[in-house]
Amino acid sequence: MSSANAAETKVIEKTKVIETTQLVGFGKAKYPEDFTHFDYVNPNAPKFGKVTYGETGTFDSFNRFGSRGLAAKYTGELYDTLMFSPSDEIDAYYPLIASKVRYADDFSWLEIDINPKARFQDGVPITAHDVAFTFDKFSTEGVPQYRVYYKDIKSVTAISDLIVRVEMATPNREKLFSFAQGTRVLPKHYWQDRKLSDPLSEPPVGSGPYKVIDYKSGQSVTYGLLEDYWAANLPVNVGRNNFKQVQYDYYRDDTVMLEAFKAGEYDLRVENTAKFWATSYTGTNFDKGYITKEELNHEKPETSQGFIFNSQIATFSDPKVREALTYAMDFEWMNRNLFYSQYQRTRSYFQNTEYEAKGLPSEAEIALLTPFKDQIDPRVFTQEFKPPVTDGSGRIRSQMRTAFKLLKEAGWELKNKVMTNKETGQPLAFELLIYSPTSERIAIPMQKNLKRMGIEMKIRTVDTTQYIKRLRDRDFDMVSSSYSANPYPNPNLLIAWNSNYIDSTFNTAGVIDPVVDALTEQIAKSQSDSEKLSALGPAFDRVLQWNFYLIPQWYSGKYRVAMWDKFERPSTLPKYDLGVDTWWVSEEKAALLPEKRR
Repeated sequence: MSSANAAETKVIEKTKVIETTQLVGFGKAKYPEDFTHFDYVNPNAPKFGKVTYGETGTFDSFNRFGSRGLAAKYTGELYDTLMFSPSDEIDAYYPLIASKVRYADDFSWLEIDINPKARFQDGVPITAHDVAFTFDKFSTEGVPQYRVYYKDIKSVTAISDLIVRVEMATPNREKLFSFAQGTRVLPKHYWQDRKLSDPLSEPPVGSGPYKVIDYKSGQSVTYGLLEDYWAANLPVNVGRNNFKQVQYDYYRDDTVMLEAFKAGEYDLRVENTAKFWATSYTGTNFDKGYITKEELNHEKPETSQGFIFNSQIATFSDPKVREALTYAMDFEWMNRNLFYSQYQRTRSYFQNTEYEAKGLPSEAEIALLTPFKDQIDPRVFTQEFKPPVTDGSGRIRSQMRTAFKLLKEAGWELKNKVMTNKETGQPLAFELLIYSPTSERIAIPMQKNLKRMGIEMKIRTVDTTQYIKRLRDRDFDMVSSSYSANPYPNPNLLIAWNSNYIDSTFNTAGVIDPVVDALTEQIAKSQSDSEKLSALGPAFDRVLQWNFYLIPQWYSGKYRVAMWDKFERPSTLPKYDLGVDTWWVSEEKAALLPEKRR
């Protein structure tokens, strides 16, 4: 054997090819290769009836992936993905458009076999060429974070009509698996002469179970279940997608939308406002039993909700100023007087998971954080982060004293009852940008406390179109918003926090920090090392907490669900979702309701 052949044999022996119908990015697959349906569905659920939801705002586009326009609800889901992730597992994927996959155990490449039965909604077969086209389309015309996130992918190529190959410039398991699960396959024959970045005024050709059957621009959109949906009997779809029609009606604001629900204009509502839940779910339709309400405990990770600072503006560039302002929010008073004691305080970016930073850092966390000791708040090593706590009386003098001390250290002083910058003489004033009256209600108590501290917070309410544009342009001082829930430390944290993604609106706080960059990159590279992730998660959490990128708000730990009483659901609730896609309309129960809601 020649030396060249010997070397080639070594490479072949070193790189093993794995063929499977499952991809698991974290932990082990719950379902075997021959599973027939998920545990949280009723495989015999009838396909019947219609569900109508309410949405606030408006829409002017059917292109969820455009960088301009407001997309109608559900338009992203018009397209199926190559593989599907169930709601009772983290980071596990099963075949949908794909039938099976092969990949190198060093994650340098992945091949995906397309199910020969796969079809777009106009009957055209889905091929590997559509997958390759989709990647190129998103990379050249899609939102910026897509091409930055997938920059490690060297190429996506159709090597036959039904096999697509993904080659990595830098081997990366998460990026490979994410491509298979997260890529919504576009029909080349529809999109090749259209720009993905532009709004779309007509419903597109999709590949999912529902298609647009009716709409009134800006007011409502109705989706119909395809009678001949090719994937209806795949294990990932059995017991799901049980409504014959799904409609979204748009309302000016949430208050109007709630009254419409009570009057019978739509069917189902998940309530996010504590006051509404405690006081507004009453009336004739409740008394007659037409509308029911219930609270369902869940195990899902919680979003990190708060008043988010734009750290890019001079006013909020100093962490001491951001920390000082956290003392203006009296959560205990608000919870008692506004929220009927329904909430708990948000304190973590891994809320309700094992990765939440609690107590003092472990030895493993300290080892990870020590190289950055001179760049992070020393309290990261010595204190457990806790948002300020009051006695709930509404008097926050001790909190104000702490805030004044921090502001003084940051170069501010109280002059003629106005918090003033010592160098520039400018007052400390900023604008909270919101789009919902309910957000104004929760902001006013903090606004009053800030005024007592000599700080002016203007509340600016705009419509959803303006809000989204200003968010995209980073044209705001502060917003009431949230960071997506993180079930575990995953590479998606790059998009939300890493400075390489600063142009993405997912980095709402505008964070540019070398420590945050380093930790998110370590997390992305450590997806195969669960032990290291168990330290990286809380370590990263501590760094974010002590940087005070937001004033933490609250969470409930429950779904608050009200519905017109026509639904049935499986006995098992999925672990990480409410699972409405597994519910169905009972013909018998619907018959007992007023005609409008049957």
